[in-house]
Amino acid sequence: MRKTASSLTLALALMLGGCDLLPGNDASEGASSAPPSQATAPQDQLGARDPAPGVTPAVAVADDQPRQVMQLQVVLDRLGFTPGVVDGKEGLSTRNAVLGFQEANGLEQTGTLDPATSAILAKWNNIPATRVVTIPDDFAAGPFARIPAKAAQQAKLKVMGYETLDEKLAERFHTTVATLQALNPVPAVANGAMPTMTSPVVGPAVGPVEQTSETAAPASLFQAGQQIRVPNVGADQIDAAAASDAAWRDTLAMLGVGSLQPKADRIVVSKSKGTLRAYDASGKLVAMFTATMGSSHDPLPLGNWKILGVAHNPPFHYNPALFWDVSDKAQKQLLPPGPNGPVGVVWIDLSKPHYGIHGTPSPETIGRAQSHGCVRLTNWDVARLAQMVSTSTKVEFQA
Repeated sequence: MRKTASSLTLALALMLGGCDLLPGNDASEGASSAPPSQATAPQDQLGARDPAPGVTPAVAVADDQPRQVMQLQVVLDRLGFTPGVVDGKEGLSTRNAVLGFQEANGLEQTGTLDPATSAILAKWNNIPATRVVTIPDDFAAGPFARIPAKAAQQAKLKVMGYETLDEKLAERFHTTVATLQALNPVPAVANGAMPTMTSPVVGPAVGPVEQTSETAAPASLFQAGQQIRVPNVGADQIDAAAASDAAWRDTLAMLGVGSLQPKADRIVVSKSKGTLRAYDASGKLVAMFTATMGSSHDPLPLGNWKILGVAHNPPFHYNPALFWDVSDKAQKQLLPPGPNGPVGVVWIDLSKPHYGIHGTPSPETIGRAQSHGCVRLTNWDVARLAQMVSTSTKVEFQA
């Protein structure tokens, strides 16, 4: 989600090249329907605080104005039929999410909020489109640093983390920096004082790269202690037993993704529909994501494949020989892990060499860009999918 042109161009170039990484009720609830476990990780200060069914939300979290499309998006996102970026805009990804919800509920698949679909979704009408949160000090602490444009410099970093607090907040709430800015034209702080909007939130450089004009973090609009309005994404409770690895648990919390996910017996990637669907052992659709896949240079490899493994927070082996649009004279590099790395926070390795399902540092491009055959999802969607699949999950790529 980096906004600087040079770093975004490189990240897309890497991802648009061949991917190479080494080591509640049964019909309508979707991916987050089961009751939460009693053993949970420490409470997330930014987590959802939902009213009970039928209860009017408290004034502090109620929407300050109607946001019907965003309300639909946050409900579908919670249920596993994700619109990709929650931005309050109608478009392909939101239509795909509605289609997935309709398929899972045995409804006519219109892709629109028709009366039958609206009737089922009515049980979540008390879930607001947005909520107000106070940015915690530890969440805002960073470190934040600009990602260098060249792969050789990126390889010197310890982690390819977020460039700004704004970007980190946007990923946490499954949205874009532009959407957060629109929701908060003048963010407030907890004590009611006006924030200093020009002060950057800057952390130390991550790794041995010297803090220069090229690596210094860009300025952030938001700061610790501010109260801001955010998309009301939920289903973010984490069971410490289900996510025993501390680093992965931190990643899930950072992305607002819960550990309670259905198990996928089969996933189907459709090039014509631009979607990845996950089905359980009974054949029921339990999740659907808009995805980016293939291009004219590197088409999606149609057929049946196996999952060889799932890597959390993976590094990336950058091999110029696998990229048609990169000079073979460039050197191979091992790029560090991080949400702004070429494959984001997850690599799902497939039996097709050099191909996988992975995340992205540019969620706003999902469904709107091309790849070199790999399947790309937003970081929060691929983190959810990673908990659904295993080496026994069947994978089918369709035209």
